[in-house]
Amino acid sequence: MPTFFVAAEAIVPPTVRISGPLLHHLRESLRLQPGEILSITDDRGKRYRAEIAEVTGRELVGRILETMSAPLTAAPSIILTQALLKGEKMDWVIQKATELGVERIVPALAKHSIVRPRADRIEHQRERWQRIALEAAQQSERWNVPVIDAPVTLPELLTRSKSATSKIILAERSDGTSLTTAPLSGAGNEVWLLVGPEGGWDDEELAQLLQQGYTAVTLGRRILRAETAAIAAISVLQSRLGGLG
Repeated sequence: MPTFFVAAEAIVPPTVRISGPLLHHLRESLRLQPGEILSITDDRGKRYRAEIAEVTGRELVGRILETMSAPLTAAPSIILTQALLKGEKMDWVIQKATELGVERIVPALAKHSIVRPRADRIEHQRERWQRIALEAAQQSERWNVPVIDAPVTLPELLTRSKSATSKIILAERSDGTSLTTAPLSGAGNEVWLLVGPEGGWDDEELAQLLQQGYTAVTLGRRILRAETAAIAAISVLQSRLGGLG
């Protein structure tokens, strides 16, 4: 069953009240009726199993049957930096990376990126990506929704990730170590993963990233599409960190 995210203010035990766009989705798209069971997650790490008591044009009212808390985890969070990809490829990466449990997605502008977003469209695009992440988080029953940042330049990226202790960059046709065996620092609580655009990283970009503490890794001898490489790398990392299997 998908879970639906609400603000903590919507929960006043033993009642949950839903309005706004989510109400419209539940009422008009899913056509939920009184008596049906709903899974709801708030922004404080609580999940509720609720029975729908009433659905009107103004709100959905549910009766809480069960309350659960987010499971504790000591595994580091994965921060995906994906160089901008064309069209639906970027949407697909955001959707699948969300399903696989990344904590944050940072789109980046690389020299070989085909896409160059217009300044007046950046916030609109970021909001669209955030909606994709929200829908994927609900479908995969996550306990939170990853944050989708506005696109950053390489210098901005280096500043943001400067203090991270685990920084990995996928580099095709390199002599980097395999991601399956690359050392992951035990310090800190984040692993930064960088994936390039369709045309790969520029030599100068790669050299700059390596100078700033990133470790070049590979996924083997096959040259994968950028969107495939991102999902494969996240899967490997999550398996190593205990987030899969």
